[in-house]
This record gives sequence, C-alpha cells and structure tokens, in this order.
Amino acid sequence: MADHRQGTATDDRSASEAPEAPRASAHDSVRLAVVIGALGVVFGDIGTSPIYTLQTVFNPSDPHPVPVTTDNVYGVVSLVFWSVMIIVTVTYVLLAMRADNDGEGGIMALITLLRRWSSQRGRRAAVVLAALGIFGASLFFGDSMITPAISVLSAVEGLKVVEPSLDEAVVPITAVIIVLLFLVQRRGTAAVGRVFGPVMIAWFVAIGACGVAGISDRPAILRALSPTYALAFLFGHWGTAFFALAAIVLAVTGAEALYADMGHFGRRAITRAWLFLVLPACVLSYFGQGALILDDPDNISSPFFLLVPDWGRWPMILLATAATVIASQAVITGAYSVTSQAAQLGYLPRLRIAHTSESTIGQIYVPWINWLLMVSVLTLVFAFRTSAALAFAFGMAVTGTITITTLLFFYVARAKWGTPKWLIAIGATVLLFVDLLFVAANLTKLVHGAWLPLLIGLTVFTVMTTWQRGREVVTAERAREEGPLPEFIDQLRTGEMSTLTVPGTAVFLNRDKETAPLAMRANVEHNHVRHEQVVILSIATEPVPRVPAEQRIVVDDLGYADDGIIHVTARFGYMETPDVPGTLALLDPADTEGPLQLDEASYFLSKIELRRGKAPTMAPWRKRLFVATSYITADAAEYFSLPRDRTVIMGSHIEV
Repeated sequence: MADHRQGTATDDRSASEAPEAPRASAHDSVRLAVVIGALGVVFGDIGTSPIYTLQTVFNPSDPHPVPVTTDNVYGVVSLVFWSVMIIVTVTYVLLAMRADNDGEGGIMALITLLRRWSSQRGRRAAVVLAALGIFGASLFFGDSMITPAISVLSAVEGLKVVEPSLDEAVVPITAVIIVLLFLVQRRGTAAVGRVFGPVMIAWFVAIGACGVAGISDRPAILRALSPTYALAFLFGHWGTAFFALAAIVLAVTGAEALYADMGHFGRRAITRAWLFLVLPACVLSYFGQGALILDDPDNISSPFFLLVPDWGRWPMILLATAATVIASQAVITGAYSVTSQAAQLGYLPRLRIAHTSESTIGQIYVPWINWLLMVSVLTLVFAFRTSAALAFAFGMAVTGTITITTLLFFYVARAKWGTPKWLIAIGATVLLFVDLLFVAANLTKLVHGAWLPLLIGLTVFTVMTTWQRGREVVTAERAREEGPLPEFIDQLRTGEMSTLTVPGTAVFLNRDKETAPLAMRANVEHNHVRHEQVVILSIATEPVPRVPAEQRIVVDDLGYADDGIIHVTARFGYMETPDVPGTLALLDPADTEGPLQLDEASYFLSKIELRRGKAPTMAPWRKRLFVATSYITADAAEYFSLPRDRTVIMGSHIEV
C-alpha cells in the first residue's frame, strides 16, 4: 500500500533474495480479531456482488439477453458457483496468495519480485511481464473508480423495490453518499474500521439466511452445485452462455483485494474468513436467488432484494448501503496504497501522503488521488445512472487484472520455487483458459461500456511508463551536470576549490554517492562556503515492504575519515515513507567524523525545473506529458519530513 531519490530513476540493486518457499507473514495469526478485521476490509467488494450479479445476467435490456428458462437458470447459477471456486478459491486463495514479497501481496508485490529477478533469469521475459503487471495495476485504478459507483448505486436501487416512486431519487442519493464517503477520507479509517467487521458479519449472516429461505422453497436448485450444469450450459448453449460470462464475472469482483490486503491480515486469516463465512454466504445467496427466479421469472428485476421478506427490506437496504460503502472504502484505500507503491517504485511522481493512524502504518490518505477518484466516481454515476449499465464496464477491469495476476503468478512459481514445467503448463493452461474466456466475453461489451476501464487503464499505463522513462532521461542528464562525487571531494580537500568552512551541520539530499549534489556544488562554486559537518544523504528504496531498523543506515566516509564529509544511505521499504530527521537521529557519532548538530542542521534540496528539449529522448507528446505530470509532485521538504525553517532549496533546470 518505492524508490525516491530526489526524482531519479529506480535502482533495484540489492535486497536479499526472498526465501525459496512461501513463508508466513508476521500477521498470519488466526485470532478471531484478525479474521473480523479481514471481513471488514478485504471482503466488502466481493461480498456485495450478490446484489447485482444475477440481476445483470438476466437483464432484459442487455444487448445479448439470457432467456429465463429452467435450464438457463440452473446453468447460470452453476457457472457462477464454479467461477467463484476456480478464480477466487483456486487462483487467489490457494495459489496467488502463496507468492508474497516479505508478507505483502497484490500485483505491485509481484512486479517488485519480477524486477528483482529480471537481471538473474530471463531478463527480457521479466521486463515484459513487469510491464504487463503495470498495466494490471493501471486497470485497478479503473476498478477503483467503477466499484464505488456500481456498489452504492446497486444498494440504493433497492429503494425502487420498496417504493417505486423513489426511482428518480436513486442517483441523487447515491451522489450524496459518495461525496460524504470521500470527504471523510482525510480523517482515516481507524475509528470507522472497528465497526466494519461486525457490519460485514451481519451482512453475510443476513444474505446467507435469505439464501437458505429461498433454497428451502425450491431445494432442487442445489443440483446446480454439479459442474455438469455449468458445462452443459456453456457448451450446449454456447451462443447464450458466452455472452452471459460478461455478467457472471461480476461474482468474482473484489478477488484481487484478498491478495492485495494479505500484508495487513495474513494469508491464514483471509483464507479462513473466505472459506468459513464469505464463500458459504455468497453461494447461499446466489442459489436462493436462482430458486426465486425459477418460481417467478419476473423476479429478475431485483432478485437480491425480492429474496428478502417484506418486513426486512428496509433494514436490508440500509445494511446493503453500509456494506457497499465498506466495499468502496476498501477499494479507495487500495488505490491509495497502489499509488504510494507505484510512486516509490518510480512509476509515478512523489505525491503528498498523510498517515491517518499512529499505530497502523498501512492507513494512508493521498489527497490528489482522493479528489480525482471522487470526481471520476460522480461522473460515472451521472453518466451511467444504473448499476446494470455500469456492469458492462466493470467486468473488463476485473478480468484484465485477474488474467495478468494469473500469468505473473505462474512465472513467479517457476522462477522462485522451481515448480516443474509440466505442472506449470497444466495449471496455467486451465486457469488462463478460464480467465481468457471471461476476457473474450467482456470484449463483446466494448461498445456498451467495456471501453471505459480499458481507456482508464491505458491512460494510467501511459502516464506511469512515461514518468519512468522521463526519470531515466533526467537521471542521465543530472548525473552529467553533477559530476563525479569523488572528484568533487578531492577538489575540496586539495584546496582547488577555495572555500570558507563555517560551523554547523549541512545535510544534502542526493540520489546516490556517485555524483555530487547540485545544491552542494552550487554552494561551493557560487557562495564559496562549506559546513564543518556535511552529510550527503541518499534515500534508497528496496524491493521489500519494510527494512529493519538495524539495516536502515549505511555510512561511507568517501575515502577520508577527517574531512567532516560523509555519505549516508538510508534504506526504506516500498511501503514506508522516509523520515529524514528521524533516520539521521539513528546515526552513531563514532561513524560521523564528529558530532552532528541535528537540532540546528540545515537541509539542502535541489529543485529541478523540467523543460522540453530537442534531444530525441522521447516523443514530443510524451515530453509534454512528463513535464505536466511533474507539476503534481509533492513538496520534497514535506515528503521527507524536513523542518521548513531550516530547509534551503536551490534551483536548476534540465531539458528532456
């Protein structure tokens, strides 16, 4: 939920290789509190899918409607069940969640693993797959925009079942809920999070109980547990079933959250919550709705809410609204996390990040992303107006991310664990066939809304890859302007550069120890002064979530132990936000060539103004995009927690 070296390119050089076998994270506790916490955060999205999945499958306004017949209902319910079992239970719970990066999961974790191994085995393949992973992460941003819109809309649409005259109020009420949801983000989810778990437990118990009531009226629906019904529908009614897959995939939306939030709750807690509560409750709801549709085909208008007794519909609408808000909260928080990790890995500029909890490191708030998401979600609500219309767009983002995750997992399984090729071939063939079948079905909805997540994904992918390429160009040009650091130190020592030594400590942030900081060079060449104690600090982000405190700092005297100039490398994980003053406080005075006056130290930053140049480094439009993207970069002093009153910013410009 990162490599920032003053706007330079990412360097994946170093972290120790991950263990050869999957290992449990420190969070892999199965305490009840952990399971309840996972229920409140992880399962909101997939747990609210029963609200709209079957309604969308049998939507009569669909360009390729599924006729409501007994065989089709059995086939659809069976396909929903086996899709959930194959994609969520097998692909994610049993397989993907075993591929962790020091306990962290999600597609960004897979990308860091691929980057780490790209120089060791199959570099070209790893680089291509990492790029594919970035596109998968880009699709997640589309998911983050569509999920709050379709989830809250589908819950509020329950009002039409209770009181049809409230039809026109659905969109305004949805918009108000969404605005309030984004307005409270700055306060964090720590306080609200404590009630998320119990609310979701009540939700799953309620939908499971309603499902049981529906099944009891028509227990024959349980025959759909047999895969023969799914296969008979898929291959016996191919023309209908293929198009139905575009809606059936809605049953697995939110599967990525199980993997992405693994670092917070652990694999075992998430697995047990899924197997013992979430999966049974969702399956019972789907089968109960199927039985209801068999009783009366007119129930396809809203099978989820019609499954609820008359007396319980208002409470269910309120509970559904709460559950969908929780689902939205989870995906919004996920967007913050992916943004932070992408910035740390060099795919996005450094953004302002606020930590909303003193005790939970993963709870962050990214203002720029928050307001972008709010505007995007509201636009989708007013443009599509119904959950059924949005469903066409939703499936594309989900299937794309699932397929890419499956592909990356099997590469990691071979590279990390040495899984036999024949086993990889069998597993990948079966699971990718299922995934690609869903992708193909959703492509048929391209003109009906499936273009939207693809457009969002391609836009974000273009921004991320352009920023990465631009950083490489800037790094190369900056290295040329800065010049070698050893040569600069020698010039200071020999007196070739005439300087006056002033008392105090100066800290110069720099990208590495190979080149001289621009701010320090300018200070010496133009002001002809240097401080008695000089710390050249580089922030190195390793491809692991967090770096232990004892491994945080590496000190180098740069060849001379008596000149008062040292280089410090501060190592952080990609889930951490650098705190420069706090890190320097860890330094041992014995390693710093004299005591540092950190309480009065001056911090020097080099501010780079980017300009479009004539060199053929990138296409002209990408240069414009790179320069434009640089304007949202967060203030470096704030990002690195530098004291404002003791921070000096020295400017320069670089052409790209």
